[in-house]
Amino acid sequence: MSDAHFGYDMGPQPNVLAVVLAGGEGTRLLPLTAHRAKPAVPFGGSFRIIDFVLSNFVNSGIHRIKVLTQYKSDSLLSHISRGWRLSAMLDHYVEPVPAQQRLGKDWFKGSADALHQSFNVVADEAPDFVCVFGGDHIYRMDVRQMLGFHLAKQADLTIAAVPMPISEAHAFGVIEIDEDWRMCGFEEKPADLKPIPGRPGWALVSMGNYSFSPEVLRAALEDDAAREDSVHDFGRDIVPMLFPRSRTYVYNFLDNDIPGVEDDERGYWKDVGTLESYCQANFDLVSIKPVLNLYNRRWPIHSTARPGPPAKFVFADEAGERMGIATDSLVSPGCIISGGRIDRTILFPGVRINSFAHVEQSVIMDDVTVGRHSRLRRTIVDKHVEIPPRTMIGYDLEHDRRRGLYVGEEGIVVVPKAFRFG
Repeated sequence: MSDAHFGYDMGPQPNVLAVVLAGGEGTRLLPLTAHRAKPAVPFGGSFRIIDFVLSNFVNSGIHRIKVLTQYKSDSLLSHISRGWRLSAMLDHYVEPVPAQQRLGKDWFKGSADALHQSFNVVADEAPDFVCVFGGDHIYRMDVRQMLGFHLAKQADLTIAAVPMPISEAHAFGVIEIDEDWRMCGFEEKPADLKPIPGRPGWALVSMGNYSFSPEVLRAALEDDAAREDSVHDFGRDIVPMLFPRSRTYVYNFLDNDIPGVEDDERGYWKDVGTLESYCQANFDLVSIKPVLNLYNRRWPIHSTARPGPPAKFVFADEAGERMGIATDSLVSPGCIISGGRIDRTILFPGVRINSFAHVEQSVIMDDVTVGRHSRLRRTIVDKHVEIPPRTMIGYDLEHDRRRGLYVGEEGIVVVPKAFRFG
């Protein structure tokens, strides 16, 4: 981790510990989170959501990463153990930390309580800085630049924030700042939003990414644990406690420079907290000029590689309308489009689209088979599902509900993992 990436003279290389909060249930993503934690939800044909924050740390030269888990963590633990093995010789690691009940018989009661109960993993490393990041957002970020800002401001706490139109910002934690980007106000999901100084119509939204001085973090967690009125959450409790009494600054995510990223992608950040936002983030990948470019080799998104043969498209019977076609889509290894068609669709590995089937605006996860003459629209199909021939999904939502499929508020249909059609 060189000083040049921070933009400041830092002297000796700092010891930075990353802590990823990955224990969330993600209830608004049900049924995708019925069998897995939200950070373990598959995304983009080849990834899990957690791969983005882990890749950001590794690409930033931060190689000591603790992942705090709790809710339905088996899928997440398997993914990390199989795909995120760093160099032990260099003391590099991505290390899951399970809920341990170290301070009593309670499981984690919130993100702050999770780190409070697990603070031994921080103390043992004796870091100069602690980066506490959420594990369930889609974005690219050079964390070194945020740490450089933290140092320049001599901050106790720095919060990464992204400007967002006021019409959208009300669903998030909104930050107020002064002219020096010092935090002077914070409210979760406010009804009355105050704009960024000099930028009317826009508000600053917390990304849930924090850099701390370790002593400040420890004291804040201990104070929070002693409060009976706390829900023990970083956004709801730790941040409002700290900014009036400590040097708390806000890092503007728009200032973050990533190699190979063009202006259209700058500031891209998605909280994939709903089925609609999850689908939209997936579809963002297939634009002609995507706002999140997976093909940027200078800042790759790493993940577990599932071995498989190249994707195959077969049948070219144009007269009989039996052609293997994909438009505006991502097709993963091991997929076979056998005389069917997909449009604006994400296929994970091992999917088979059979003859005369048509799938559009959908996300199809691993090892799904779509039968002949079936039609799917605005549908998420979880893993290991066989869709019978001539099945219609996403066209009659009441019928979809009656046969046991999940229909979200926005009209997206989800076929749960290993679902069996009657």
